[in-house]
Parts: sequence; C-alpha cells; structure tokens
Amino acid sequence: MRAHLVREDSLHRVALALGLPDVLRLSEGESRGGGAQRPSILADALEAIIGATFLDGGFEPAQALVRRLFGEVINTTDIESWTKDAKTELQEWLQARRLPVPSYRIVATRGQAHAQTFEVECAVPALALTHTGEGRSRRAAEQEAARRMLDMLKASDRPDGPLQS
Repeated sequence: MRAHLVREDSLHRVALALGLPDVLRLSEGESRGGGAQRPSILADALEAIIGATFLDGGFEPAQALVRRLFGEVINTTDIESWTKDAKTELQEWLQARRLPVPSYRIVATRGQAHAQTFEVECAVPALALTHTGEGRSRRAAEQEAARRMLDMLKASDRPDGPLQS
C-alpha cells in the first residue's frame, strides 16, 4: 500500500488537488519551463510537506495529515488492484529465480536543465541482457527500462523458453 501511495503519479494527483502549483516558489527558469506542473516537482513538494509536518509535530500529526490526504484512496481502493512499480517487479522476478538484481546507469541526458530527457540502461548481467528507457526524470527512465526488461523476460519465461528457472 505504501509503495502505491508514494508513487509519483499518486503524489502528483494529491498535490494538484491541494493546489500546490499555485503556491510553489520556483526559480525563474523552472517557472518558465512549467516546473509548477511537473509531476516530479509536485510529488517532491508534497513529500516535503509531509516530512516537515513530521519534523515539526512528530509522528501523530504527520500520520493524521497522510490519513487526511490519502484516506479516501486507502479506504476505497482494492489493494489487489494496485500494481508494483516496474523496478520492484523486475527485482522480485529476478530474485525468485535466484538471479542478482539489475543495475541502472544513465546513458544520455538531453535537453535544457529545466526540460531534460534521460535515457537509462537496465542491465541484467547474469542473463547478458540490457534494455533502455527514456523519461522526464532519471527515475521515470529507470522505470521504463525496467518495464521493457520485464516484458521481454516474461515473454521468454515459458516452459519451453530458455529463461525458465
């Protein structure tokens, strides 16, 4: 449940509902580049608010804030419908087959600082496989690379396939 709630898209939706884009103070360049609407920035800002609440008031006020912000989602969502993020799912898939976890590295960064695109490689050396992914953040690119790797591994994981454990 925690993993689902702290995903960028979940935090982004709550940040938008709170009106955070209207109160963020960003650098001039970030503001011009639409930073106040960028999911990664809004997700980070919401996490910072929760963290500040914890530091200022302790666990109980922070817990109350999280329950207020996410209570409806927690109470009305079927937990089984929440999927794991691609990196977690890939790691678990590999570990279930007693294989080492993948590694990630940035292959390229394109664009201006306020609007970069990252290309990341996901490598599974034990299987001599790599896949790349692109995203507006390093994390998003890692997720995309992991999703592509996982899709390929699952497609090959048949009783007659070479990757069967």
